[in-house]
Amino acid sequence: MSFSELGLGPDILRAIEEAGYNEPTPIQAKAIPVALKGRDILGCAQTGTGKTAGFTLPMIEILAAGRARARMPRSLILEPTRELAAQVSESFETYGKNHNLTKALLIGGTSFTNQQRALARGVDVLIATPGRLIDLFERGDILLSDVKVLVIDEADRMLDMGFIPDVERIVSLLPKIRQTLFFAATMPPEIRKLADMFLTNPEEISVDPPATAAVTVSHFVSTVSSRSKRANLRALISNEEVSQAIIFCNRKRDISALVKDLNDHGMHASPLHGDMDQHLRTQTLEDFRNNNITLLVASDVASRGLDVTNVSHVFNYDVPTNAEEYVHRIGRTGRAGREGRAFTLVTPEDGEYMDAIVRLLGKEIASIAITGVKSISPERKVAAAEPSRQKSRHRSRSRKPSRGGGASHKDKTARGRDKSTSYTPGKATSEAKRPRKKSAEPIGMGDDLPAFLLRPLPGKKPKK
Repeated sequence: MSFSELGLGPDILRAIEEAGYNEPTPIQAKAIPVALKGRDILGCAQTGTGKTAGFTLPMIEILAAGRARARMPRSLILEPTRELAAQVSESFETYGKNHNLTKALLIGGTSFTNQQRALARGVDVLIATPGRLIDLFERGDILLSDVKVLVIDEADRMLDMGFIPDVERIVSLLPKIRQTLFFAATMPPEIRKLADMFLTNPEEISVDPPATAAVTVSHFVSTVSSRSKRANLRALISNEEVSQAIIFCNRKRDISALVKDLNDHGMHASPLHGDMDQHLRTQTLEDFRNNNITLLVASDVASRGLDVTNVSHVFNYDVPTNAEEYVHRIGRTGRAGREGRAFTLVTPEDGEYMDAIVRLLGKEIASIAITGVKSISPERKVAAAEPSRQKSRHRSRSRKPSRGGGASHKDKTARGRDKSTSYTPGKATSEAKRPRKKSAEPIGMGDDLPAFLLRPLPGKKPKK
């Protein structure tokens, strides 16, 4: 199927061709004709499937006729993060360059004045995060009574970030008669309930099972101690043939320390998290897209929708506490049919979270020992999937050496996987919950104690 078969006009088709795209992705092929008919859409597709173009392309076609009035946008796109909003804005610039549509980007960390000026001139497409949109509405800078098309993107992420009350308030300000396009990477019951509230007789579109990882991504875990995590991460990077990688941390405070550690060891790393100035965040992402940054150390702000095609690896420095977040993180690699590799450093305390991830994936994850660093090697059965790497290893011989330094991928990684096993749920959890030794003098338990608890420790004299 080609884009010309989807009902798009010649101006958009020309822009698509100039952007280098020939065939629509499955979500685009299904969503675009439905959107052009004016139907509501409930779309479920994993990250990296092209759903941004799935709603931007028909919106350009729909909005081509007409003109916006001051402070009254004709369409609204809600995104959970500034980065996603900026990416959607770029998509409109790419595909709408042959149209005279105006747009405004309303995100935090940028000037209110410039956004107010853009709204005053009138915009056809308004792209916003919920918080900044409400701020400008309460200032009297915007009216939402002329919105004809609403897009709620990454709705499950909105839920995770606590934005749903804001989204509900925003929707209450919109006309009842409108077209709504609702997209999520996963479809838990809470999201489906929201969809029922916002949509009218929607066409349901799903191109992949919810919360599944791309088949092009290979998964590995390494059980390590908390003290050795940095050394293990550096060894992994050196052992792998990394073109570009995203390293995920659960806590913002850990990102700066990890970036410094990596740079001190000669690895080119930069941070990305929500507390950074917006200009710096934007510049960092641009540098990463242009391959000026090899390692991006990020919070989960980078786990959704960021499209950087050259990401060969994802490293989970911390195990995500939400299993579905794991899917979103590793969705940054293995995009558009490319092979990707995802590594997770697991401490014994992470067992509960890792077990949930394994259950969600529905398969065991290969557990490896990292070359050059002592790691905790769990006694688990050998992974059945590991021999399949032999073929891809032969294909990788012509690749460039790792930019992270060290020995070749073929030599080091092969040695690092000679003890490959499978991560099986339950083992790490039991290790993490193993009771600690009790004191020889327990406190607060009364006099009715078992005799063994009253015995003195070796080398200590009993109290009289």
